[in-house]
Amino acid sequence: MTSSLPPCGPQGESALGVVRPAYGSGSLAELLPSAMAVLGVPGATDVLGLGEVLGGVDRIAVLLVDGLGAYQIPVAAPHAPILTQLPGRTLTSGFPSTTPVSLVTLGTGAPPGAHGVLGFTVRRPDGGVLNHIAWGADPDPAVWQPVPTRFEAAAAAGTRTALVTKAEFEGTGLTVAAYRGATFTGAGDPHALATAMLAALAEPGLVYGYHPDLDHHGHASGIDSDPWRAAATTVGELVGRLAEGLPPGAALLVTADHGQLDIPAHTRVDLAANPALSAGIAGVAGEPRVRYLHVTDGAVADVVAAYRAVLGTSAWVLTRQEAVESGLYGPVPPDHLGRIGDVVVVCLDHTVVLAGGWEPPTVGRLVAYHGSVTATEMTVPLLSFAA
Repeated sequence: MTSSLPPCGPQGESALGVVRPAYGSGSLAELLPSAMAVLGVPGATDVLGLGEVLGGVDRIAVLLVDGLGAYQIPVAAPHAPILTQLPGRTLTSGFPSTTPVSLVTLGTGAPPGAHGVLGFTVRRPDGGVLNHIAWGADPDPAVWQPVPTRFEAAAAAGTRTALVTKAEFEGTGLTVAAYRGATFTGAGDPHALATAMLAALAEPGLVYGYHPDLDHHGHASGIDSDPWRAAATTVGELVGRLAEGLPPGAALLVTADHGQLDIPAHTRVDLAANPALSAGIAGVAGEPRVRYLHVTDGAVADVVAAYRAVLGTSAWVLTRQEAVESGLYGPVPPDHLGRIGDVVVVCLDHTVVLAGGWEPPTVGRLVAYHGSVTATEMTVPLLSFAA
């Protein structure tokens, strides 16, 4: 696998260019099907050509590092040099480029439109807002997200799969939606994560591990802050331990769910503080980089016009129909359309649209954000190592 990771850091000019999701050819949706095909799971297709890279392995570890976008690799490299020593290429996340969307896209091998997890938060049919990260049993994950997971398909074919992540994630709506079918193991820290993943490789099959800390420190302190650098060091140690501990016939794949972008104070727009932006709004969901606006009857055209006038070229302001027809979600069945706002605001450059009064104040105090279509948010690495 020839390395094709971005040459510049997250503030480089190319990082702000638009990248559309590469469904069907090079997105997170193709990762598990390709890995399962290498393991011989019937019906799985190796779209990514992993068989050419991994050879005849019979067990694969997939590590997802939350927030480790491809444009963050050069920033993390001084603290985690192994990230530039492993051969790699890039994939795209789904849209929006945010954690719940990406995790379910990876777990199902399907674009977001099909699986229905279409944002960090989305509007429920009863008018409430569902936070997919804080999702319990309501709505039923198997109904809200109806696509069978790749773990279920592997289990039906007799291939062992395992999931290793924090114990508190067991049985949550997001875990069930993304990973149902995998055997769950709780791991409270990176050492336990590596230990459990390597133990799962004692027999043929696939083990998937999730590490959240880099994303947390990017949001709280910013990319390349001291806490972020410390988290990057831990990522390097985790990847190194996994690579060194692989048994014969095993391979390691390292990827991410999205990248991040630091947002300065002067490019933050709060819709609640601007009467032109709050007029006609009946509900708000999504997140600051991709805002879903649910509007009062007959107000779509006025809301679109107001947001376009205020935001100009710093955002795409689309009707629901325009957003769906753009292909950003892949095909969207009728049952999932209401989860997308009547109006969708896709922020470009360094813009965010905050929603004072509609979401917790902590959202407006973050340093780094993600969710939109810029390269630094959409482009994720796929690193590989075979024992």
